[in-house]
Amino acid sequence: MTTENHSTEYDFSQLHESFQSLIGNREQMFQILDFLPLPIEVFTPDGLSVFCNRTCVDSFGGKHGDYCVGRYNVLKDPVSDAIFGHEMIERTFRGEYCMWPDIQIPIEDLVERGEIEEKPFEAAFMDVHSFPVWNGDRLAYVVTVFVPKRMYKGLPQVTKAKEYIDSHWLEEFDDDAVASILNLSRASLYRLFKEHIGMTPSDYYRKVKVGRIQEKLQDKSLTVDEAFAACGADSRGWFAKTFKEMTGMTPTEYRKSIDNK
Repeated sequence: MTTENHSTEYDFSQLHESFQSLIGNREQMFQILDFLPLPIEVFTPDGLSVFCNRTCVDSFGGKHGDYCVGRYNVLKDPVSDAIFGHEMIERTFRGEYCMWPDIQIPIEDLVERGEIEEKPFEAAFMDVHSFPVWNGDRLAYVVTVFVPKRMYKGLPQVTKAKEYIDSHWLEEFDDDAVASILNLSRASLYRLFKEHIGMTPSDYYRKVKVGRIQEKLQDKSLTVDEAFAACGADSRGWFAKTFKEMTGMTPTEYRKSIDNK
């Protein structure tokens, strides 16, 4: 069982400016997109997919580059409507930049529609950015960039439990709640985690929460106390000890290490 975590601070709302000079050379634009490390799909103004880069095909388990190109229309897809909202999708095709945070990719739907043969992962959550590319005053393309945040591979039961913990990290850890969503006893839940990811559910919860605190400590507008409070923890309580055990530094030492970079 593996979980891949990714993050980015890039301002995708300004990315359209980089494409303006390539409008007259569609082939060159697609060649550049093909080498970028993030999944990218390009649509015409009527919603038709005209390009998926290599990373997109590889990430979603496609066997060839045209598995959705020329066949898939995002403006006519009820699954996309349910996930993104039809009005929001239409806004991107009216020339607005739109962003959807932490969207679960409908990988099972891609399998059912025959666009891919099998699931490359059990579940994946991504930030989705769509921005317009203009040719003068005419909309030429809508480019969609998928930024992976969390990807789960392995046993479906463990995936479901990890998804739950990742979504409820701000709350107190409740192993009974985790066990109940899997219809398992607490003992079976702990045994499953130890066997497949080498740690207990409570250890995984602490790992996730410490990671969130680290992210908050990077925000220098917050004090150490405020960073912990924003994560539902006390910087002088037992979780501060957990933080040091997992990072090798006290919260204050961690903040200073950031300041010195």
